[in-house]
Amino acid sequence: MAKKPVRKQPRRASAVSLGGNSYGKSRVRMVKVSRKGKVHTVREVAVDVALEGDFEAVHCAGDNAHCLPTDTMKNTVYALGKDHPLETIESFAVDLARHFVRRNRQVSCARVRIVAVPWDRTSIGGRAHPHCFTKGSEERQVCEVELKKRGRPAIVGGIEGLIILKSTDSSFAGYPKDELTTLPETEDRILATSLTARWTFGDTRPERADYSSCRGDIRWALVETFAMHRSRSVQHTLYAMGEAALKACRAIDSIRLSMPNKHCLLVNLAPFGMDNRNEVFVPVDEPFGLIEATIERG
Repeated sequence: MAKKPVRKQPRRASAVSLGGNSYGKSRVRMVKVSRKGKVHTVREVAVDVALEGDFEAVHCAGDNAHCLPTDTMKNTVYALGKDHPLETIESFAVDLARHFVRRNRQVSCARVRIVAVPWDRTSIGGRAHPHCFTKGSEERQVCEVELKKRGRPAIVGGIEGLIILKSTDSSFAGYPKDELTTLPETEDRILATSLTARWTFGDTRPERADYSSCRGDIRWALVETFAMHRSRSVQHTLYAMGEAALKACRAIDSIRLSMPNKHCLLVNLAPFGMDNRNEVFVPVDEPFGLIEATIERG
């Protein structure tokens, strides 16, 4: 009896494949001292670098021919930082992204994030000291730059950790209530938040030296609106702040605000035979309301 021909099974394709990926160096910290005679300026930044591109062989075959060491990325931050004025973190981030994309054929996209740590010049005897500084507040300047091989830099500026509070002109009433609602309505409360803002520059973004002035204008608009706005809710004030920021800087197309509600709860002093007319509060860290929104040009 003739044997049936054995059919060769088609070779199975690999059950897995490499998806989106990136790698880089994070928290590259650098302090730079710029000296102009006896007057010095101190700037401190933390830089994150991430690269995308032709890295399949690195993952799948252990071939490192295209794998730029992350230690080289760290050294690049220091080397480019030496000659960069660091007057704006946005311009430094663009220069770093361009360096990695242009110098490495295998890189299709570079992303750079920079956080600036504030150092304030000390005043001694009413005069600014030339080389003594104190560390500033929790507020941080931030930026993010993404640069693809054949494209223009996408630039996002921002601030984070800006803690602001006002003791009146804030209310919260008229909201839906059910059997689980215990929050009383109020027409006068403390409004406090730790603001995070991210704004996206459009095609008409400023020249290299103007990022700082844009940041200053946006920050002023945010704080001024927070202070002056008659708030009916955090959402109400958030929208007004975003609208004011877009008016203050024509170079940005949108702004995203994150405003956690840093609650200050009125203390009940009645057991002690005392009135509490919006004077004594207890700050509560958790849980907290988190309000976020993006405001865009129409």
